[in-house]
This record gives sequence, C-alpha cells and structure tokens, in this order.
Amino acid sequence: MQRKYLVPVVGTAVAVIAGGVVLTLTLGGTESTTELDSQSSVTVDGEKALSGNVVGGRTQSKYHALPWLGTSVKDVRCPDLKAVAGAKVTCTAKDGDGEAVSIPVSVVDAEGSSVTWKFER
Repeated sequence: MQRKYLVPVVGTAVAVIAGGVVLTLTLGGTESTTELDSQSSVTVDGEKALSGNVVGGRTQSKYHALPWLGTSVKDVRCPDLKAVAGAKVTCTAKDGDGEAVSIPVSVVDAEGSSVTWKFER
C-alpha cells in the first residue's frame, strides 16, 4: 500500500527539483547579448562600445535574479565596454550592507551589430 504512494511523491519531488534547476539556469544566467544600436552604443578610442549604463542596468537586474542565487546589489556603475572579444572592465556596486562590491565583466563575442558579454558573481 505504501509503495502506491511512494512513486507519485518521488515523481513530484523530481519534477519540482528539475523545475528549480531550469528556473535557476534561465533567470540566473550571467551572459547577455545586446544589440549595438544608437540607444546602447558609444565610441571608445575609435571602437564601438556598449554603454556603461546598459551594462550596469542589466548587471544589476540579473545579479540577484533569484533569492538563492547571488547577493543583492544596488548602485551598479560600469565603464563603457568595448565591443571587442576579450575586452574587460570592472563594475562597482554596493551590497545590502552598503559595502563595495567589484563585478568583473568581459566580452565573450562581438559582431558588427551586437556584443555578447558576461559578468561574474
């Protein structure tokens, strides 16, 4: 009789855990691809770059996407990020206690009209 209830309970638990993993991977990703258009791009040393305001805003919104992932940050400030593969900058922010946080950001791939970049938690 107990075995009859065990299979649905285990199946439900596995489904809930799998759903949590998918949710974490979907919302907790640190990589973004951004179009380089007139609203998001600037020029740095003659090269196309992603505006620091765009990088900072996206990083802040994704840094603490889920309660069990990362810490909450505010006031994220980033320099403009050159649209060149391998380019790196460091953003600054404040955690919930007002302590300074450094957030490394790097370009994964850059094409003429977009840049794929990521940050580290």
